[in-house]
Amino acid sequence: MKKRGFEVVSTYNDILLPKRGSKASAGYDFYLLEDITIKAKDEIKVKTGIKAYMLEDEVLEVYIRSSLGINGIRIKNTVGIIDSDYYNNPKIEGEIIAFLENSSKEDLVLKKGDRFIQGIFKKYLTIDNEDELEARVGGFGSTNKGDK
Repeated sequence: MKKRGFEVVSTYNDILLPKRGSKASAGYDFYLLEDITIKAKDEIKVKTGIKAYMLEDEVLEVYIRSSLGINGIRIKNTVGIIDSDYYNNPKIEGEIIAFLENSSKEDLVLKKGDRFIQGIFKKYLTIDNEDELEARVGGFGSTNKGDK
């Protein structure tokens, strides 16, 4: 039985799967699919070509790599939350997408293959007597909003 990991979304080929930089690294580094420029004081949507699977009581939290964070690059919503039921959703197959913003006064150019975000798998807890919840049917940002 698979517990957690990464797979390439079916519309892509020959992509590096996220991996840790060292034995004690918590985060799995994601690699850029293409060269990008994040203009000063602007934002950009970056597809990864990657989806993540995990146990039902786990989440993948996505953060900007610190080497970019100190240069003013941020994930727009600070931390990306990838729920276990986002995997293989019918709308976008669970592809992880990062919305990055550049808070600096300088454009930043990143090259294909550069590491730019990192994902950390975590367990989470739920409360007693929670109402029955429906399964996810949509893609990014779709919880309780129907299919997007």
